Amino acid sequence: MKFRPLHDRVVIRRIEGEEKTKGGIIIPDTVKEKPQEGEVVAVGPGARDESGKLAPVELKPGERVLFGKWSGSEVKIDGEELLIMKETDVMGVIEGAVAATPAKKAA
Repeated sequence: MKFRPLHDRVVIRRIEGEEKTKGGIIIPDTVKEKPQEGEVVAVGPGARDESGKLAPVELKPGERVLFGKWSGSEVKIDGEELLIMKETDVMGVIEGAVAATPAKKAA
């Protein structure tokens, strides 16, 4: 990917939710909610405070994070659907998470 976010923005790839309930019922795509979990793809250098000093972004590429349901702007870069949001829209990092399954690409 040839995209570098500016300031305190981060690029996030959604991680696909479960396709079945715990009881084994398959959830169709039409009623499935968009996942609120994602993987950080890229981060900006950070925001400047009132004195002009750079405050670096705490997130790192590869970390799994939780974000708000309506957070960020959806964009398509190199055919992949991604979210761009400010670091403050991220609620937290999921420690010790297993390898991610990226969300399906839109046709």
